[in-house]
Amino acid sequence: MSDVLPTDDLKIDKQRMRRSFERAAATYDHVAVLQRTVAERMAERLQFVKFTPTLMLDAGCGTGYARKLLRDRYPDAHLIELDIALGMLRVARGAQPWWRKLLPGGSGGVDYVCGDLDALPLQSASADMVWSNLAVQWCNDLDATFAGVRRILAPNGLFMFSTFGPDTLRELRQAFGAVDGYTHVSRFQDMHDIGDALARAGFAEPVMDMEHFTLTYDDVAGLMRDLKALGAHNATQGRRHGLAGKTAWRRMESAYEQLRRDGKLPATYEVVYGHAWAPASLPDGRQVVQMPSSRKRSDR
Repeated sequence: MSDVLPTDDLKIDKQRMRRSFERAAATYDHVAVLQRTVAERMAERLQFVKFTPTLMLDAGCGTGYARKLLRDRYPDAHLIELDIALGMLRVARGAQPWWRKLLPGGSGGVDYVCGDLDALPLQSASADMVWSNLAVQWCNDLDATFAGVRRILAPNGLFMFSTFGPDTLRELRQAFGAVDGYTHVSRFQDMHDIGDALARAGFAEPVMDMEHFTLTYDDVAGLMRDLKALGAHNATQGRRHGLAGKTAWRRMESAYEQLRRDGKLPATYEVVYGHAWAPASLPDGRQVVQMPSSRKRSDR
């Protein structure tokens, strides 16, 4: 079957996505091994950046795993955790140490905001750092998303993120391709296209790299259970609206079985990492004079 699908079919249905993550809030941490690993890889990259933010945003925070990683690195910075699913934020807040919950919105505190990475509800030039672990792939318009991130970043602010590349779940996409012409797996953007989008949004010095991870399963049902527990349902507008029949499911399983290696079924994930800096002026060209007490950066 042809791999070319109408653009609208590939768009993410945000309402369905939100509902999926709401339902998965209680199970997410049980299966989010890859998500935690990628967050830790991102945190390792921060040790090479001489940078001290005052206000950080975790955009797409999920259950809040990155909080400790960011706090260990920047203990005095205030953190805003944002997620589109209120259920995820409730779990994140519940995981806070009791004494942290008593802190006001000042130095070292945490605020929780239910919002969309595609429409960040923060003031312009208000954040020194935007961190986003495996959330950008749920955005429909990368140019608009990156423009929104740049808008809220203060001059010389840091944007660090990870997302999935086009090899992600390639085996599952191939197996479903033998069944019908619906979209069953999201399409993910190439690393170079993501870097180009950063440049178009006006970011300086974008740095991109990627790595592959392979998770293994005894059967297809195990993979599908994990995806459900993560909330990573197929949310494309071109998905099948209704359950696939038993015959279609068996055809998909049979196609996936052809990929079994060493007794296991592989599930590939291509993880793309990126970071870039907001320029020293606001998007409208105004220059900002840094006061001595403001956030400092002295790397590069």
